Amino acid sequence: MRAARTSQGLTLLVLRESRSPVRQLHVPKPILVFVPFAAILSISGLIISLQLRSADRIAGLEQELAAKQLEWSSKQLAMEAVVSDKEEALRRLRGQVVSLSRQSQDVQKRLQTVSALQKQLEQFLGGERSVRTSSAAGAISPSADDLKPSTLQWTGENAVGGEFIAVHQLGTEKLIEDTEDDFKAIHSLIDQMQKQVPVQLDKAQARLEALSSTPSLWPTPSRTITSSFGYRGDPFTGKSAFHAGIDIAGNTGDPVYAAAAGTVTSVQRDGSRGNFVVIRHSNGLETWYMHLSSSLVKQGDSILKGQTIGKLGSTGRSTGPHLHFQVMKKQEPVNPLPYIQ
Repeated sequence: MRAARTSQGLTLLVLRESRSPVRQLHVPKPILVFVPFAAILSISGLIISLQLRSADRIAGLEQELAAKQLEWSSKQLAMEAVVSDKEEALRRLRGQVVSLSRQSQDVQKRLQTVSALQKQLEQFLGGERSVRTSSAAGAISPSADDLKPSTLQWTGENAVGGEFIAVHQLGTEKLIEDTEDDFKAIHSLIDQMQKQVPVQLDKAQARLEALSSTPSLWPTPSRTITSSFGYRGDPFTGKSAFHAGIDIAGNTGDPVYAAAAGTVTSVQRDGSRGNFVVIRHSNGLETWYMHLSSSLVKQGDSILKGQTIGKLGSTGRSTGPHLHFQVMKKQEPVNPLPYIQ
C-alpha cells in the first residue's frame, strides 16, 4: 500500500497480489485534520476524567482519614479524661484514707483519755477509806463492786454473728462515707463522755463528801441509850430540864468514834461537860462528844469518819461511864438519832 498526498487530501493505493487490481482510497483533508484532533480531544478528556475521579477519590479518602483521626482524637481525649478522673479519684481516696488514719489516731488518743478518766472514776468510787470501826457498831459499807459503773469492753471470744455482706458489694466511696459517719458519731460520743465523766466525778466527790461529812456513824461500840433528846428529869436535882443530846452507856476506856469527817474546833475540859471534843463538818453541822476519860485529838486536826477521837468515861457532871453525844445545827441542838440510827 502506498500513500500519495494531494492538495485535496490523501490518496491511499491498496496493492494486493500481482494479478489483483489496484484500489485507491481517497481521504479528504478535513478528515485528516479532524481525526487526529478528535483523538487528541478524546485522550485529553479521558485523562481529565481520570484526574477528576482520582481527585474525588483522594478527597474522599482524605475526608475519611480526617474523620478517623477526629474519632481517634476524641477517643484518646476521652481515655485521657477517664485516666485523669481515675487519677483524681485515687488522689482523693488516698487523701481520705490519710485523713481517716489521722482521725483514727486522734480517736485512739481521745479514747485513752476517756478510759483514764473512767478508771479514775472507778478507783474513786470503788476505793474505801480507812475507817476504824468496831464490829459492835454494826456499820456496813458498800462494796467496791456495788460502786463500780458498768463499762464497755471488747473481747476476742467466739460469740459473734450477722449477715455476710462482701466489701466489694458496698463500694469504696460508700465505705469511706460510712466510716466518716462512724467517726463523727464516735467523736460526738467521746465529746459527751468527756463532758459527762468529769461532771459525774464531781458529783461523786460531792456525794461522798456529803456522806462523809454528815453524821451517820454510831459513835460507840455500845448501843444502850440511857437518856434521850429533849426534856427529862435532871439526874442530880430531879427537876425538869432540857437534855441537848443522847446518853449512850458503856465501859470506861471504850473507843469513841467520829460520826462524820470534819475538823476539830475544840478540845476542852470543864466541870459540867468533863473532857469533851467538838468537830465541825463541811455541811455546817457540829458534833459534840462529852464526859470522855481522855481525848486523842487536838484542835485543828482533820478527822475521818469512824476515826477514834477519844475514850469513853465519866468526867464532869456524870453519874456513870457514858458518852453524851450531841449534834448542833446553826448553833442549836437537834435530835441526833435521825442522823445516826
